[in-house]
Amino acid sequence: MIKVRPPNSLDAPHMAQLLNEIIEIGGTTALTRPVKGDDLLEWMASNAEQSGWQVALDEAENIVGFQWIKPHPNLPPEACDIASFVQVGHTQLGIGSALFNATAAAAKSLGYVWINATIRADNTGGLTYYQSRGFRDWHFDEAVPLASGQVVDKISKRYDI
Repeated sequence: MIKVRPPNSLDAPHMAQLLNEIIEIGGTTALTRPVKGDDLLEWMASNAEQSGWQVALDEAENIVGFQWIKPHPNLPPEACDIASFVQVGHTQLGIGSALFNATAAAAKSLGYVWINATIRADNTGGLTYYQSRGFRDWHFDEAVPLASGQVVDKISKRYDI
């Protein structure tokens, strides 16, 4: 059974390790450089009053995924941006669903009207995940350069709360 709760500072190194494995494999996140626990702590502290973070824990209390919402400068104030990460090899186990239920509730309590997810066009798993949550396409960006120099297309999807 998956348990979801807000993260604490002790979770940050484990979250970074999970994210770094995804970054190292490549192809599913726009992030291209490894992160440290301190990076995640900074991200959590930034706009904390307008952000919502969740971690998913397995039965042994290991972090198997995390998700956040936060404001984005390219979105109107009634919208927030979402990012989702599930441990490699643990997709299709209900982790994303459990995270999104908590995240959508957090977005509503923070006063957001809709959630934006911007996904690499080559990330079929991410596109399928957000589509299955009820997100619908609303914007397309072509030839977006990543920090690594790689150029990808991105699809933005919208979920009305």
